[in-house]
Amino acid sequence: MINIYNDINALEATFRKIPEFEALKAAVEVVKNDEEALNVFKNFRKIQIDLQKKQLAGEDILEDELVYAQKAAQLAQQNEKISTMLESEMKLSKVIEEVNRILIKPIQGLYEGIQ
Repeated sequence: MINIYNDINALEATFRKIPEFEALKAAVEVVKNDEEALNVFKNFRKIQIDLQKKQLAGEDILEDELVYAQKAAQLAQQNEKISTMLESEMKLSKVIEEVNRILIKPIQGLYEGIQ
């Protein structure tokens, strides 16, 4: 019997060794070790999560909340350490997207020819 979870766990171990993951790991440590950058990032993430919760709940997002979120995002992007971390995350996300495309190929193949 095939156990896909063994393969997935092996892939996860490999994933932790790719340069994109290593770069993100290092960038996260740099942010964690800088109190100012860490606080700016925590605030930015909290605002993002709060706005996402409101959206999911169907609540309106107020103009002042959007302005505050934009200012927090600008502040985070202006911090070189946070900016480097977010760029590293985007590069890793591209790898994850590619892996996902590969994983769904068999499903897409099943539907080919159905019109």
